[in-house]
Amino acid sequence: MNEPVFKYRIDELLNKLTVKDYRKALLIVPQLLNISQKTFNNYRKIKLEDKQDIPHEKVVILEKLFAINTGELQNFTFIVEPIFSFNEEEDLEPLRVQQ
Repeated sequence: MNEPVFKYRIDELLNKLTVKDYRKALLIVPQLLNISQKTFNNYRKIKLEDKQDIPHEKVVILEKLFAINTGELQNFTFIVEPIFSFNEEEDLEPLRVQQ
């Protein structure tokens, strides 16, 4: 069976830490994000197809905590044309997400 594809790479990044840093992260990351431990666990389990998202400011903080570049926390990219390429009359195609 295929493993679920998570929307964010939180577990992947946690698993790269040493055991000591992993345990420390599980305790301090929710505090730094000003969220509960349960909310942090929910963030870790968000699947790609779920409508749930992590608020942008929390994503930015997580990227800084894990010392990764902007946009590297997510496991997907949006495929969309620039605004100037659309005609006012044409039907807009919904955003496409690519893994």
